[in-house]
Amino acid sequence: MSLLKVAREETSLRQRATQALRTAILDGVLAPGQKLSERELCESLDVSRSCVRESLQHLQAEGLITIIPHRGPEVTSISRDEVREIYEVRASLESLAGRGFAANASEAQRKALRAKLTELAKAHAAGDRAGILTIKNQFYDVLVEGCGNTVAGQMLRQLNNRVTVLRRISMAQPGRLPETLRELDAIVTAIEQRDGELAARLCGEHVKQAAENVLRSMG
Repeated sequence: MSLLKVAREETSLRQRATQALRTAILDGVLAPGQKLSERELCESLDVSRSCVRESLQHLQAEGLITIIPHRGPEVTSISRDEVREIYEVRASLESLAGRGFAANASEAQRKALRAKLTELAKAHAAGDRAGILTIKNQFYDVLVEGCGNTVAGQMLRQLNNRVTVLRRISMAQPGRLPETLRELDAIVTAIEQRDGELAARLCGEHVKQAAENVLRSMG
């Protein structure tokens, strides 16, 4: 029984270390291309080197960390080509989710989607940048849960961490968030009217605009 207890404690430490690193990357504390020292991570996270290595491997699988032979780990940099590919896939999946949500979501889910959009507008008015990213993710959580397509939802969640890194870049551009609010309002309105085709088209256009904004910001 003691061995099982140790295993659970080790798993918990790895999970906490992984989440701490993930949060630091998504919050921009660790920047794309930044090299990471296992020794420094061990000290800052107060965990063993094996724990840090397993956390880094987990985040590598999520696309947030790149482990370069003979050089070590660094925060993944996303190229222009990868940005195009990520947003191309995201546009297809979100269009599918928007269409499905319009057809399948419950009344409570529709109200929840509108409520998240209202929260997003309030966070923008308050200048709460961290809150904006959190609420935007929650908006998409509601969309995924109500779309009626489990596979599309899983794929969107798999993309979400890399999209969040790019979303931080996009939202930092002057004037982008007001545009985002208008685009999302149009999507939610189409959903409330149960117009799945319009919702799908607007979701695709919203993602296309976000992609163009990120690419412009990358120079």
